[in-house]
Amino acid sequence: MRRREFVTLLGGAAAGRSLAARAQEVGRTYRIGGLSVSPRNAPYLVAMFDELRRLGFIEGQNLTVDWHTYGLRPDLLSEFAAELVKAHVDVIYAVGEIGIRAAQGATATTPILGSTDDMIGSRLVNSMARPDGNTTGISLLSSELNGKRQEILIEAVPGLRRMAALADSETTAHARLDALKEAARARDIELSIHRIARPDDIPAVIDAAKASGAEALNVLSSAILYGNRRIVMQCVATLRLPAIYPFPEAAEEGGFLGYGPRLIQIYRDVLARQLVKILQGAKPADLPVEQPTKFELTINLKAANALGLTVPESFLVRTDGVIE
Repeated sequence: MRRREFVTLLGGAAAGRSLAARAQEVGRTYRIGGLSVSPRNAPYLVAMFDELRRLGFIEGQNLTVDWHTYGLRPDLLSEFAAELVKAHVDVIYAVGEIGIRAAQGATATTPILGSTDDMIGSRLVNSMARPDGNTTGISLLSSELNGKRQEILIEAVPGLRRMAALADSETTAHARLDALKEAARARDIELSIHRIARPDDIPAVIDAAKASGAEALNVLSSAILYGNRRIVMQCVATLRLPAIYPFPEAAEEGGFLGYGPRLIQIYRDVLARQLVKILQGAKPADLPVEQPTKFELTINLKAANALGLTVPESFLVRTDGVIE
């Protein structure tokens, strides 16, 4: 695997080290609630809880965790959020716009730490510098990178003339979809948009994208699509449809291409630090919403070979990671 050197993400690692020096409240048990598309053993969540442990918040000693995974059942989000509020957790970690909105709908006082595409654009907070209310977190910039991923996919699949975008009908703005179509048209490529409303839609919608003549698929940013990415990967592999995903880890999991911030670094260096500050008494309104500052492009050549693709060498030399 080949990787370039990157700048340290947000200075988070250095800032986080100083938190370990602060003593925890003697005899107190802290409580974190989770609304996530991923189970606790997801690598990026393991990294976050490992960092919390290093900073003095140790599950089974002074920390308890109430975790709800909604990837397959987003309809239960409101119920899950209400349960966390009733459990009197100290902070609710929520992923995705729908997860954060569910938490905000359940409480106006319990701190919420959110991770989603665009905290400002989704109107989840009023300001990046001073979020106000009881919500802060990180904007992953995933939606803003959908166009970049489209360009990457076009370059990776020579001769591409028709492609599709897989979108979440609940979170993907029409204006962003129109911008993707316009950008594709400028490259003399026809782009079709295919939306899912719930996880069960994914196989049929991808089948429809392939039937429309699409030769490649841009999997747009969405908590539901990310939480069900294994289903997406299985479908596109069966249909021999090259696809790009919003995070580099997707290529390491078997996808063709992944471009975006590395989740493990974000959760270890940013979200763990923000969680600690909230547990130690900081108010979300006083904690700026943060953004990633480095992005990686990873390609899986094993997946490319299975798809029958020959990726140009000029493209390979631009990647940050190559899975042989």
